[in-house]
Amino acid sequence: MSVSFLKKEEIIQYWIDSALDDYKTMKHLFESEDYLWCLFMCHIIVEKLLKALYVKNIEIIPPKTHDLLFLAKKTQLPLDTSMADFFDLLTTFNINTRYPDYKREFHKKCTREYTQNIIEKVEDVIEWLKRLIQE
Repeated sequence: MSVSFLKKEEIIQYWIDSALDDYKTMKHLFESEDYLWCLFMCHIIVEKLLKALYVKNIEIIPPKTHDLLFLAKKTQLPLDTSMADFFDLLTTFNINTRYPDYKREFHKKCTREYTQNIIEKVEDVIEWLKRLIQE
């Protein structure tokens, strides 16, 4: 995305819209029982909302990283230990879906119940981050 001609608010909205589109994809993946990729999308959604918050709070171009805890710290997001651990867990979904040696083992963990639990937590994070972005 070239940002040279976009206003800050447009860039923030770009990240939000992209995350919300990915949320729909995540729901479809869950409904189709593709839990591994559903969890990957959980990570992507939170990453994009953190990047929207980064643009709002810091500067127009967010860091090119998928590390959610790193992004959260860069945005000066107040995190308790539980949320920091959850962000670390979500970041592993990015790695575990991309590399075959991790993917096979991770796939065993990706049950309906496990995925549903993660989705519920991610939905809380989505609402929290959207509130922070809109403040």
